[in-house]
Amino acid sequence: MKIAVLAPSKSIHTHKWALFYQSKGIDVKVFTFKDHYSEDNANQVPTEILPKVLPGKASYIAAAPALKKMLKEWNPDILHSHFISSYGLLGAIVDYKVHFVSVWGKDIFDFPKKNKLNEKLVRFTLSKATAICSTSHIMAKETNLYTNRPVYVTPFGVDLEKFYPIETNESNDKIIVGTVKALEDKYGIADLVKGFAMFHKEYPNSELLITGDGPQRKEYEELAVQLGVSNVTTFTGKVPNTEVPAIIRSMSIFAVPSTEDSESFGVAAVEAMACGVPVVVSNVGGLPEVVVKDVTGIVTDKESPDQLAAAFIKLAQNNDLRMGMGKAGVAHVKENYSWVDNANYMLSLYEKYTEA
Repeated sequence: MKIAVLAPSKSIHTHKWALFYQSKGIDVKVFTFKDHYSEDNANQVPTEILPKVLPGKASYIAAAPALKKMLKEWNPDILHSHFISSYGLLGAIVDYKVHFVSVWGKDIFDFPKKNKLNEKLVRFTLSKATAICSTSHIMAKETNLYTNRPVYVTPFGVDLEKFYPIETNESNDKIIVGTVKALEDKYGIADLVKGFAMFHKEYPNSELLITGDGPQRKEYEELAVQLGVSNVTTFTGKVPNTEVPAIIRSMSIFAVPSTEDSESFGVAAVEAMACGVPVVVSNVGGLPEVVVKDVTGIVTDKESPDQLAAAFIKLAQNNDLRMGMGKAGVAHVKENYSWVDNANYMLSLYEKYTEA
């Protein structure tokens, strides 16, 4: 089988899928624009750069003739486009014989609501797909506002060989609250700092660990100073992906207080549960779907620092609850979000539509 992946080459998720297909003996090639290109990833997965001759969304439309020529030469069995507002639109224009399209978040939650033209582009893209995929049920439901065709739920999943719990002799003395996210408002980082500051007043022997980088990092660092918690808050900046599991395992509580429904799946929360760390998430997007409320974690309202603080206090004062939620999270992920199981399901869909 030959699979053409039409997506940003530098996306960790795109690369993960491509490497998995290769491990199964499948020929894979990624097609991407130069500004979405990753040299490191291209060294592992063959990658073709598409010409970008126009700005904005027009670039995807203008690239159609070049992509059509590339596909004719390579002749893959499947073209799988990611993001219906960009590469998915390009794939729809090319109208390949077997075309999968995956929705990712903002492309279905936000893009079609901006204006009628965007909505028409989304409906057009979905109408041209052989099969439509979503990483969560809530996003599949949103997609069905624009098509009456079935939407397959294909979660990202996590690599259980990398994200796993370790036995600890954790004492109740120090509580480390943390997250691993891009530092921008849609991920609720300011709410996390505010909630932690309230919690820290009740539990002085606590620390906040924020891993990731982004345009608002300085703003959040200043907020930590204003709230008097800068001395117990660490901003690590961006770290290599290989270091993320160990960082998560160092935490007592993992927080994902996102503020927008475009948080389509909540892979960070799933990674934390796989590591045996209880999670506190907001009730947006796919987060309440992947977290079993009051079993693997606590679900709060979005933009609610006081509820975050209350959740941290509840977990901090009960070591058995924390440990119990951690163990329940590991079992939940193994049963539902194993990367290998989820990726094999996608392959079964490919086989279904290429045999049809």
